[in-house]
Amino acid sequence: MKQSKIFKVGLTGGIGSGKSTVSKFFIDKGISVIDCDKISRHVLDKYPIIIEEIREKFGSEFVDEAGNLKRMEFGSYIFKSDKRRKEYEKIIIPYIKKEINSLMEELQSNGEEICIVDAPTLFEQNEHLHMDLNVVVWVDRETQMKRVKGRDKLEDEEIANRINAQISLDEKREKANFVIDNTKSIEETKAQVDLLITFINDLRGVGKAVEKAN
Repeated sequence: MKQSKIFKVGLTGGIGSGKSTVSKFFIDKGISVIDCDKISRHVLDKYPIIIEEIREKFGSEFVDEAGNLKRMEFGSYIFKSDKRRKEYEKIIIPYIKKEINSLMEELQSNGEEICIVDAPTLFEQNEHLHMDLNVVVWVDRETQMKRVKGRDKLEDEEIANRINAQISLDEKREKANFVIDNTKSIEETKAQVDLLITFINDLRGVGKAVEKAN
């Protein structure tokens, strides 16, 4: 019997939009989530060459005595410049994509039917083109600034640099197939996720019917 293709859902948002909360709702429903933020940290340990390339490209001051990346200092440095950020992305993104593909294959071989790819730069890296459905967790910019300031204790300029490093949430909203408005209560956000899961299952049902007919 031919194995059904796993249904891939790209989930993105922006810093402070609440994407992690939405991911948790999917996990609570038993749906697998590939967390690209976690992968970006994992690959630094798995592929030491990344740290070496960072050291060579940006300087040894961003690597501690144990050989670990000073994430806060380095993040502040690269988000001040599009050029630096893009240079860093050229180094790390290929390793992140490699891990995503590996995890996707593992989930498929385990018989998983749906997978959420939680990726902050889903559109920026054109990963949305490889998804069956793309979802944006949206909030207004004022809410973004307020949430990040309360969570990360960063200065307004630094928060703005990080927000501006990505495509705006308003633009992402236009590109997405489904938008979750996360400016309201947690209960309302959860209700939107439940609706989305129903929609995904309906889409999968249509896809299976077409596949069977062919």
